[in-house]
Amino acid sequence: MSYLSLKPLSIPTFISDNPNIKTFKFQRNIPPPCKSHCQTERGHQFDVGNTFFRSESATARDLGVLSAALYRNTTGRLRVLDAMCGCGIRSLRYLAEADADFVVANDANENTREIILGNLSRVASGSGEGKRWEVNHLPATRLLAECYLRKDYFDLIDVDSFGSGSSYLRVALDAVKLGGLLYITSTDGLSSGGHRPQQSLAAYGAYVRPLPYSNEIGLRMLIECCYKSSVESLCLAGTIVLSAIATDVGTLEHFPGMNLVKRSLVVSGPLWTGPLHNAPHLTEMMSLADQWGWFGDGEGNNLEKLLKQMIDESDPKLPVGYLNADEIASRAKLNLPPLSVIMNSLHKGGYAVCRSHIAPNAIKTDCPMVECVKIVKDLQQPAEMSSCH
Repeated sequence: MSYLSLKPLSIPTFISDNPNIKTFKFQRNIPPPCKSHCQTERGHQFDVGNTFFRSESATARDLGVLSAALYRNTTGRLRVLDAMCGCGIRSLRYLAEADADFVVANDANENTREIILGNLSRVASGSGEGKRWEVNHLPATRLLAECYLRKDYFDLIDVDSFGSGSSYLRVALDAVKLGGLLYITSTDGLSSGGHRPQQSLAAYGAYVRPLPYSNEIGLRMLIECCYKSSVESLCLAGTIVLSAIATDVGTLEHFPGMNLVKRSLVVSGPLWTGPLHNAPHLTEMMSLADQWGWFGDGEGNNLEKLLKQMIDESDPKLPVGYLNADEIASRAKLNLPPLSVIMNSLHKGGYAVCRSHIAPNAIKTDCPMVECVKIVKDLQQPAEMSSCH
């Protein structure tokens, strides 16, 4: 393979003999050196330098490490490709906590190299067949494509992207081993919010319109895109389910009275409409986190709460979406009791119900909104009667 060696552009300085003419000195735009900004996560001290880093995402990194460790315990191996590693904290944790055999820490920004090397040096790099990690600086799609062409497949591919993750899906699925793990993120709020249906159709293969639970729609859109891409890669036939809602529909007393429908159906899809999570896997993750002593402190409380909510959300009876407490209060025209009281009443009524891990002020339930409003009003009546006495 041949490489092109680039030399820095040399621009001469222009200095005029005329004192009335200002002198301009041109210099190359040399990136500033990385600054040292030390952080600590799960007992690991590391330097973030000038890289983009969110300490609030520690719980999300916990989930990746727990899944990776469970995979390692089951298969006896773990090769990880961290396609957008930033400062390298994910790669460091896969090595130190999930006991990864080998990790490729890749970031397209070459200016982060010293930061990544410094952080990963806390784990011996090894050599030859015992090599534990390496650092690359390639565009993520190129690196993933090269791994696929070399048939160098990984047990876990981590793509912590910013914006839409759809452009990395197919090539990441090509480079992951059969039965392996794909960790992918998306912050594409415009698509999940239904503000760019044509773009979401092109990127994810889903035509999404505005819905009151856009963040969950974004998650289901991403899951469906992963599902379709993996099915296409395996040349298998899959079932795609459309999620549709209708607005301003008449009473259809004389069916088929299509003239009673005031507007066309508003359709969003195809979307994943099954359970959001795998409850048995999450239960194993909770058990492992407890063994590691991750529960009990500030970080642990957030993780434990999240895992419990996700396990509850795995109930196959729960439909797409959630009911926002403010919307329930608005329709009932009263102040709501605590959500736990409403949930207990829904349980007694035979409905499936849980808190949403996506929206803290919302519940997921198979109870229709109209019935939920009625239950809330019924709860209010005993309270009003007791206050009268």
